[in-house]
Amino acid sequence: MKPDAGSFLRSRPGRTLTIGIAVLLALVLIVSLGSQKNLGLPQYVQLVLDGLRAGAIYALVGLGFVTVFNVTGIINFAQGGFVMLGAMLCVSFFNVHVFAGLPPALRLTLAVVLSVLTVSLVGAAMERLTIFPARRSPILTLTLITVGVYIIMWGTALVIWGSAPYQLPAFTTLEQKDTILRFGQIVSGDATSWIFASPALPAGARFTGATIKTQSLWIWGTTALTLAALAYFFERTVTGKALRACAVNRRAAQLVGISSSRMSLLAFVMAAALGAIAGVVLAPATTPMYDMGLQPGLKGFVAAIMGGLVSSTGAVIGGLLLGILENLGAGVTKAGLKDIFAFVVLILILISGSRGIGGGGAAGVEEN
Repeated sequence: MKPDAGSFLRSRPGRTLTIGIAVLLALVLIVSLGSQKNLGLPQYVQLVLDGLRAGAIYALVGLGFVTVFNVTGIINFAQGGFVMLGAMLCVSFFNVHVFAGLPPALRLTLAVVLSVLTVSLVGAAMERLTIFPARRSPILTLTLITVGVYIIMWGTALVIWGSAPYQLPAFTTLEQKDTILRFGQIVSGDATSWIFASPALPAGARFTGATIKTQSLWIWGTTALTLAALAYFFERTVTGKALRACAVNRRAAQLVGISSSRMSLLAFVMAAALGAIAGVVLAPATTPMYDMGLQPGLKGFVAAIMGGLVSSTGAVIGGLLLGILENLGAGVTKAGLKDIFAFVVLILILISGSRGIGGGGAAGVEEN
């Protein structure tokens, strides 16, 4: 029987062609809209760099969604709450009186470690107290439970920290003001020269190019190290291989002695840690608040969907692409439209029935 167009679009060559065409059309549209605002190459480079910073956060959050979904089949909408808790707890630990006499670098290191460990414990408690007792319920029920848990996190954070924004020092300067690196052309008087990674400009100089805050380097570096650590864990450790086996075929994993209950607990702990890491590195680049986890959580979900929901690599690629897309889209239109693009992508993926970059789908987890 001849394959129809739908089966071709769902195949790997079809997905690659479809994604390529979509990216090409998006680029044409972006350039067309950007030309109306007289955007040049430096502006596009700046938009892409800013998008990669946001995309790295979405990738970390998306990895949390993928980890839980692979093992349990649950879409954990409390993932954004882990991001918020990571940031808020890091601020609190950094400012706690017990550490007041320590050097700022040591205080910040302890705050980061303690916040990630604490949020990991919160993830474990969430799984044991809410998911495990209802483990035989339908997946939709379990997913709705995660929504309820996020609302509880949101309300608890409001009670503890209030509605005021907080600040966490930049990792490089250990101060509120971060170092800015400049890449581009500098005009000083009649002289013109190119600069790379220059932290300051001479008096009276005019700069044309792109800038990067050093916190962005911390975000990218943390994302890369986290991915490397996850790759080592899944490929080189017995526990990681057991988690992968449970993700591939839960029933077969149980038959060879792998506890699906323990793997579910581990998945939530890992997801919580990933969310906390995202919140910690994001905190100096923004103003942490009790409700800061909503947008990273939803956009991390879109990134996971773009990656197929079962592929870690796909989630990372999806997060980076989403960050670039929404930033370019906002740059060539209006900044207020930035949040719309993520959900337009989500709706298009769901309507088209695409399995995403990683080729996953709803059948990625076998039911008991």
